[in-house]
Amino acid sequence: MSTKTTPADVHVLPRDIRFDVDAAKSGHWLSGDPVGTAVFNALSLTFPDGERLFMDAVKHYRPQLKGKLLDDVKGFIAQEAIHSREHHVLNQLIDRDRYPVAEVEAEIRERVSIARSRGPMAMLMSTIALEHFTAMMAEMHMAHQNLFDDADPGIERLWRWHAMEETEHKAVAYDVFMEVTKDWSPFLRYRRRVISMAFITYMFSRNITQYAARLLEADGYAPKAALKAVKDYVWKTPGIFSRGWKTYLAWYRPGFHPWDDPVRPEMEAWKADFAEALAPKAA
Repeated sequence: MSTKTTPADVHVLPRDIRFDVDAAKSGHWLSGDPVGTAVFNALSLTFPDGERLFMDAVKHYRPQLKGKLLDDVKGFIAQEAIHSREHHVLNQLIDRDRYPVAEVEAEIRERVSIARSRGPMAMLMSTIALEHFTAMMAEMHMAHQNLFDDADPGIERLWRWHAMEETEHKAVAYDVFMEVTKDWSPFLRYRRRVISMAFITYMFSRNITQYAARLLEADGYAPKAALKAVKDYVWKTPGIFSRGWKTYLAWYRPGFHPWDDPVRPEMEAWKADFAEALAPKAA
């Protein structure tokens, strides 16, 4: 049976954009909602160190790659580097005197360090699972575009760009995994990726919830109330972790590939909105 790969007409193209995210200084940039702002700020805080992990995970295996997959990896690394840069800018503008940003960042760095200590394959397994999670949330974002209604326009644009590129490169790390484990049995591959996803699902959802709740406490919420408000946001309304359950569960299907599901029609419109960033810069 042939191995599924990213379609030939999908190209991973970095768009070097710098976003106006000054509204992060003023606090609740997401429609004035402290809970939603805390959740998305918590997500953003994980990206600089997390995406450097993703980059290094695929870089390790570049000598084993060739052709389109190698080109896709180069595009993936470039995209993730820009994502890391832009979210670092956003994160630096969060009020660090009010919110425990430095403490959360320190915990994230510690967790990323532990992931790195487990070696290249474990890093790659974490990457493919987390890339599926981010692609799931990107799909949910496309399907429910009212999520950012009345949000600051600059920050909304940052998140939309990020979601679009996460969709574009959603299978790159997975294709690397499939290539470098081509001598593994199908059962071993399946077992490893299912176990990795179960572990990542627990850790990622728990960590984001805890980080966001701690940010929300700085807005005056009692600890239990903060935790409940965040859980309601991520699992109920709007349910950024639960609305994409069909995409999430597809991972557990034998023979799964991230491009089994077609791209939502919004993807092309979003790509067109950022097309100018692909044009070569004038000398």
